[in-house]
Amino acid sequence: MKRFMSMFAASLLVVTLACAQSGSLPEKAEAVSPLLEGMQIPSVMISSTAGKMVDIREVISAKPAILVFYRGGWCPYCNKHLSELAGIEKDLKALGYQVVAVSPDTPGNLRATMGKNKTGYQLYSDSKGMLIRAMGIAYQVPANYAGIIREASGGENTTLLPVPAVFITGKTGQVLFSYVNPDFRQRMSGKLLLAAAAALKE
Repeated sequence: MKRFMSMFAASLLVVTLACAQSGSLPEKAEAVSPLLEGMQIPSVMISSTAGKMVDIREVISAKPAILVFYRGGWCPYCNKHLSELAGIEKDLKALGYQVVAVSPDTPGNLRATMGKNKTGYQLYSDSKGMLIRAMGIAYQVPANYAGIIREASGGENTTLLPVPAVFITGKTGQVLFSYVNPDFRQRMSGKLLLAAAAALKE
């Protein structure tokens, strides 16, 4: 049974990555197919706030990670969530985790977001949406957000938005836990995240 589940997870990852590369996107947030527990975070290049390209797998291989995807610094719900994460970062670090947050924003916009929300953890830019696609949380940007997304990504993204999500990963890049809610107004609370992180402590 365990072998079957591993094969199923591997097959699903192949399908997810194929969809990401083909450019097809769900029309609605409710139709995304995020990576499941037991699957591996894909190797995809993203940019630091300094503009340096890094592989997400290298970032999360340093230690277990709280990997957060948010829509952008223009989103008030995202800023509230990022601030709440900043408030529990010390507790997450004490449990042995690092906090990593990714959005389609440019590195410059990330720096502004860090200052606004007083985040000590690292923000990364996926302005072309390749990691967001590979994680299976991308959907077609609604028409009323197209201009906002284009500006926030420096013109590199005009097609997608991420469904806000939280993944807890092990040092090998395996997904241990995920929270993905199509309703962007609903975010995982800090209290629940701490409880999940403590339960999964390696």
